[in-house]
Amino acid sequence: MSEIAALSQRLQDLHTTTEETPLFNPVFQLALELSRRLESGDLSLNKVEAMVAELECEGLQARARRLHRLLEPTAPDANLARVKALAESGDFASFAAKWARPAAHIVFTAHPTFLLNRAQSATVAHAATAGDFGAATCAASATRDTITLDTEHDAALAALTRGQAARNAITAALFQTARHRWPTQWRSLKPLPIRFASWVGYDMDGRTDIGWHTCIRYRLSEKAQRLAAYAAQLAEAAPDIATRLIAAQERAEEMAALFANDLKDPTALSAAANTLTADHPAKLTSLTGIIAELEALADKADDDTAEVLLTAASAMRADGLGMGWVHFRVNSSQLQNAIRRRIDPDGRLDLASQAALMKMRELLANAKVLRSNFAALAIENSTAVRLFLTMAQILHHIDADTPIRMLVAECEQPTTMLAALYFAKLFGIEDKVDVSPLFETETALEHGGRFLDALLAEPAYRAYARGRGRVAIQTGFSDAGRFVGQIPAALAIERLQGRLAQAMQANELSDVSALIFNTHGESMGRGAHPASLSDRLAWPLSPWARRRFVRSGIRLEPEVSFQGGDGYLFFGSDELALATLTRFIELAPAETDPYAPTDPFYRRTDLSLDFYRAIRRVQQDHLSSGTYSRAVTAFGLGLLNDTGSRKSRRQSDIAADRTMSLRQIRAIPHNSVLQQLGYPVNIIAGAGSAAEGNYEEVAALLRSSERGRQIVRLIRAANALASIKTLTAFGELFNSAYWASRPYRGHEEHISDGCLALAEYLTGDDRAGVFRRLSTRLRVDALKLHRLLSLIPDEAPLPDREHTRRMIGVLQALRLALFQHMFLRVVMVPQFSRANDIAREDVLEMVFSLRVEEALAQLRRAFPTSFPSLDDFDVEEPADYPDEAANGYAAIRRDYIEPIERAYGLALRIGTSIANEFGAHG
Repeated sequence: MSEIAALSQRLQDLHTTTEETPLFNPVFQLALELSRRLESGDLSLNKVEAMVAELECEGLQARARRLHRLLEPTAPDANLARVKALAESGDFASFAAKWARPAAHIVFTAHPTFLLNRAQSATVAHAATAGDFGAATCAASATRDTITLDTEHDAALAALTRGQAARNAITAALFQTARHRWPTQWRSLKPLPIRFASWVGYDMDGRTDIGWHTCIRYRLSEKAQRLAAYAAQLAEAAPDIATRLIAAQERAEEMAALFANDLKDPTALSAAANTLTADHPAKLTSLTGIIAELEALADKADDDTAEVLLTAASAMRADGLGMGWVHFRVNSSQLQNAIRRRIDPDGRLDLASQAALMKMRELLANAKVLRSNFAALAIENSTAVRLFLTMAQILHHIDADTPIRMLVAECEQPTTMLAALYFAKLFGIEDKVDVSPLFETETALEHGGRFLDALLAEPAYRAYARGRGRVAIQTGFSDAGRFVGQIPAALAIERLQGRLAQAMQANELSDVSALIFNTHGESMGRGAHPASLSDRLAWPLSPWARRRFVRSGIRLEPEVSFQGGDGYLFFGSDELALATLTRFIELAPAETDPYAPTDPFYRRTDLSLDFYRAIRRVQQDHLSSGTYSRAVTAFGLGLLNDTGSRKSRRQSDIAADRTMSLRQIRAIPHNSVLQQLGYPVNIIAGAGSAAEGNYEEVAALLRSSERGRQIVRLIRAANALASIKTLTAFGELFNSAYWASRPYRGHEEHISDGCLALAEYLTGDDRAGVFRRLSTRLRVDALKLHRLLSLIPDEAPLPDREHTRRMIGVLQALRLALFQHMFLRVVMVPQFSRANDIAREDVLEMVFSLRVEEALAQLRRAFPTSFPSLDDFDVEEPADYPDEAANGYAAIRRDYIEPIERAYGLALRIGTSIANEFGAHG
């Protein structure tokens, strides 16, 4: 039996004790046993590292199995056969119309969720593709990659490349089916089964490291990469066109290299700008002519050649001169700051007022197009205006055909949207920019319906929407799921989508599309339903919401995100990319049966609305509770690895950790911390309490409703991995009584001084009590939830549920033992120090809050092992000082500093494995 198998069995045995002693904590007991072995020398950190490696293997295998389960079948032949089967019905006109509209838009986003390194991602993708979850899945090193914006961009392009290859295969399959069924008509088809986009490198909300030149460089490099792929596709079927595309590719590469230089000097910028904007034989800013050429060639070519030509034309129509559409994103405050200069230079106007709206209407009506250039872009100091100038340069000089999305975060006033339209009109790009408000905050979700009513009532906006052919909005599940809970967020977003359909119909906009971008992460904590791909697509855009549009005659354009390293795994191989796109096509997220009977969840609003409101109330109570906030931030963000180029917030003031607001950290680290603490509060909490006093009737509603059963599947998936005992165990680390009692029997004399020092220091610490209070609240709610769930069949039980729970338990216990090792090492560090400005209490608190790198830096300052020597100086007078006693810090490094560093590194690796068991980071 391996060490891990023995620990798993021991944990299972310990769980039986809870039947006799309900307060007994098996996870913490196992952690204590491991800690005693570690402190006695029976268990070395080398052995711990071997155990961590075995658990990492388990986590990667679990990740691969989950991915395979969501996407199977993964064999290309099976998926293309399914696509062809879907294309066998209907006449030519209906076939052409159906496949000319994308089943969905897929957006590659890059919030910090690059949990696995590149090698681990590759092995997981390979295992999920092959359905082989053996030892090869675990071969990759756990050494973390350095994550930069460039590496994120490269990863997004790799995922896009596989997605494009998969879409080409699907497009070719459609042409083959049409050739067979309509041999004289098929060449007129213009299929576009899936559309791709990305905001990686263009999302400026909350970032200062993405400059306008970054966006220009990325767009040029993407253009070059896409032109190379088009040329390769046409090398044999249309060599002359391929040659021209290669020349355009080389020109784009040269331009990208120019904009990668330091452009702070006006001379350098002028040279780069003039080169890009100048006429050149290889300059290509539109594919319209080439698409027409390909279609003309296809009319005269043999069937096989025509298929190649038309497949390439289809890809060009979808992606344009880039890897897909691009999404810029700014915050509404940036737009408001920019528009104030024009309608309210004195800063006296309330932008939410009718007076501001009237001024904005007048400004928009009188806007005249202004020419702009790169010099204007370089000197512009307003973030929002700089964004519009960047888009203008892209549309004028890089890709004139492909629309650009402008996502406006925290957009809660129609004035803000009109300001965006004004700047688009001012720079002559309103016909190519889709301005999209983001609804994600509590206020935006609560007042979003009224916002949409007001916005769509504006004549200028209606004219703009008709010109673009769509009304675009974005709904977000990260901040929404954090502030109101994941279930209330989904239901609030669903109602907002229904209000959009209503507002479009009321304002005579049924003749344009509704583009709804639902952004979420891959884990259950950020909106991606874990049970199936069907649930994943129906959770953010439910059949009820879809029917509101279909019945109003409004065409839906659903758009979803695949986020960061977690999301890109769905495109981690050519086979997985094809399987993912095939599932989208099969599930048809834009479609629904308009005549389907109403789901009881929407008919019995007396129950469902009360259920929603009660869950939301519990979630909001937690969020506003000092107990919850203190527990979630008890370790700062030190439980988490860095997983992206946009850093999670870290407090610089140690004392401020005790009062850190959850609004000071982003949604991803918030949800990730909940996973690491062992209980996804933002999913589970509240559902049990919401059913109290009416269990049978609520259970009957959830059983009879597809939406209700979907909610239950989400709760069960989270609850299957949750452990309140684990959450409680973290608090015991700060229990002074535990540390005072641990050496009581005299069995651990070698660490008794450290235990007593910890006991004395932690007598005033609040964290033990905080975790106990939170655990009690969650336990009461969980008991009510178990009663509710006992009345509802489990439709999607987690495979190997008990094994998974034990693996998570072992991971948690091992990490708790490592934390105890760190606590003991730091408290036993000698008191004296070379640097008298270092407070010992600050170093202790840094370790207790897992600000370990900062603590180690201070300890290395205090106990240097490398410093100037007498031999470095040519001084004639002899000296006996410093002697050996003054320099003997090597042992302190060996016995205290290095073990803390190594233990923390292992703890972070354990965190990755726990996230793998949950299925994603945050």
